[in-house]
Amino acid sequence: MKEFFKVETIDGVLAHAPSFKAVDTETVALADCLGRVTAEDVFSDVDIPDFNRSTMDGFAVKASSTFGASEANPAYLNVRGQIRMGSRPDFSIGPGEAARIATGGMLPEGADSVIMVEHTDTLDDTTIEAYRSVAPGQHVIEKGEDIRRTRPALKAGTRIRPQEAGLLAACGRTETTVFRRPRVGIISTGDEVVPVDQVPGEGQIRDINSQTLSGQVRAAGGVPVVFGIVGDNRDDLMGKCRSALETTDMVMISGGSSVGARDFTVEVLDALPDTAILVHGISISPGKPTILARSGGKAFWGLPGHAVSAMVVFAVVVRPFLDRLSGLSQTVRQFPVQAILNRNLASAQGRVDYVRVRLSDVDSQTVAEPVLGKSGLINTMVKADGLIAIGMNTEGLEKGTTVEVMPL
Repeated sequence: MKEFFKVETIDGVLAHAPSFKAVDTETVALADCLGRVTAEDVFSDVDIPDFNRSTMDGFAVKASSTFGASEANPAYLNVRGQIRMGSRPDFSIGPGEAARIATGGMLPEGADSVIMVEHTDTLDDTTIEAYRSVAPGQHVIEKGEDIRRTRPALKAGTRIRPQEAGLLAACGRTETTVFRRPRVGIISTGDEVVPVDQVPGEGQIRDINSQTLSGQVRAAGGVPVVFGIVGDNRDDLMGKCRSALETTDMVMISGGSSVGARDFTVEVLDALPDTAILVHGISISPGKPTILARSGGKAFWGLPGHAVSAMVVFAVVVRPFLDRLSGLSQTVRQFPVQAILNRNLASAQGRVDYVRVRLSDVDSQTVAEPVLGKSGLINTMVKADGLIAIGMNTEGLEKGTTVEVMPL
């Protein structure tokens, strides 16, 4: 077992993520694929589009027929006919010729561009004048320009959003192979923790972490499996841990990760077969006494009992591991919001401090206001819009500093 509380950097913890395998796969219907992760490269059965199509209402032309056209010197074009939607034109376009076409229509042979109807005038049934020139390919999507059937339309490891679902439909996929949603076991520990529907007595607190962690797991695409509350009893905790490891893909215990006479998490992990503690202590605040273990090839987390600490640790280090289990080719990027810090913030060197902030608009600038409070105060997370990180080699941030805010 590693030396107790020998803290690891955040990067050092994340370096363990690739060593855990993704869950197995399953096939789901197109209607049920939203939010899932592709388990194989997806190819289309046809080029998309499968023909040169117009992106404007107007006239299909050979671009060279319009070169030099202007309002003072329009190009006169002979109209060959009108192109019907959903059908192949039965005529071609030569120099000085045009065909009426609607958005989405198939260009006839010989046409390489479309001139917008707004840039033409109709002289009679067979003649138009064009007073703008167009370049070859203008207002046209060429065959295969969107998707080539010889190339992957979607790579394995891609989260399916509405736009990816639309692409699957365009590829003719009525079903697709995806990674199963990882099941994440959640265990709350401590004699002081009581169910939500129970009025806490003196020295007791309701089980907050089962709810917050379940929500974070769902938001990350996983399936939370709540195993309830375990008191400070080694045998009971051992039984819950065995059950969770047998039925889920990753386990999180909240509470019992710090130094304490009644904290059994380390003791239980040390007793479980095929289990090794990889990390006990992370250079992060809040959340320093976090445990990461490998048990039978599965990630096992000991998270702090304080609600804010547990949520911050999940967002910063647990989420990338869950992304790995989900089959994502790369962890989800949380694009930060740029904001101006509205007060000085002190920080201790040697750790990364994550500070909750509230965002507001002041004089057309996005301002970050720290939401100060201890790591056991859930209301501070409710008030916060995001987190800012103060680097481990930084003594603090000054008022007016531009900071990057990780959205919550």
